[in-house]
Amino acid sequence: MSDALAIGCVGKLVVATRGDRGPGEVLVTVRGSKETFLAWSDDPLPKGSMVLVVETRGGRTVVVEPWNE
Repeated sequence: MSDALAIGCVGKLVVATRGDRGPGEVLVTVRGSKETFLAWSDDPLPKGSMVLVVETRGGRTVVVEPWNE
C-alpha cells in the first residue's frame, strides 16, 4: 500500500519537528488503523500539535503543516 494515502489526513505529533534541522513523528489514522510516519515541516512544531499531511517523501516519511480546526 502507498504512503500517499496519508496525504490529506490530520494527525497529532508524538515527537516535535525541528524544521530543517530534523523530522518529528506524526500519528495518523490510515487504512483503518493508527500509523506513525516521520514528519518534516518548514518550521519547528511542538509535540501534541495537530497537523495536516500535505506530501509524501517515500519510506514512511511525510511533510506536514499546522492544522487549525
